[in-house]
Amino acid sequence: MPTDVSAGAHRVILESADIERALTRIAHEILEANKGSENLVLLGIPRRGFPLAQRLADKIAQTDSGFNPAFSLGQLDITMYRDDLLSKPGRTPEPTRLPAAGVEGRTVVLVDDVLFSGRTIRAALDALKDYGRPGAVRLAVLVDRGHRQLPIRADHVGKNLPTNTHESVKVLLSSIDGEDDKVIISQPAHSITSAQEGGE
Repeated sequence: MPTDVSAGAHRVILESADIERALTRIAHEILEANKGSENLVLLGIPRRGFPLAQRLADKIAQTDSGFNPAFSLGQLDITMYRDDLLSKPGRTPEPTRLPAAGVEGRTVVLVDDVLFSGRTIRAALDALKDYGRPGAVRLAVLVDRGHRQLPIRADHVGKNLPTNTHESVKVLLSSIDGEDDKVIISQPAHSITSAQEGGE
């Protein structure tokens, strides 16, 4: 199918099988860094961070029988902690759901789909401190696209993806988007037109 230039060019960076392999590797890295699953908590950041956290939790449970997702998996909403609430109003908060044992003194792994400026993770750290003081906080992301605006770095990365700031990186998940898992990078139509016309 020809690319629809009016909608912006796009290409698939990760297919479903690539994402599955990346999540398997991240799950093993998390266990290795934590020296097992003791006191481990996975908190997904809505929307796509939570289903990714669910899949990581399932993979960790398959490897370590002592890990029970029912007691070690949750969702952390960051809506009211974002620093762009005034410029981007209208966001709908989603419920924060923490494991029954909470996060106090435990190793919390925040899970998100794409790491970009770092502002989402800063908001997550601000939200997390209202629920307790973890023993350690780590970050797992499917894609790190660079261009950080804050001193934040992921501990576990599925794919490091060099991008331009005007490009868009989108993670599609079957559980949310109703189509096969994939990661797409796209360029706005106006950028393509400028390039074709020799613009800067």
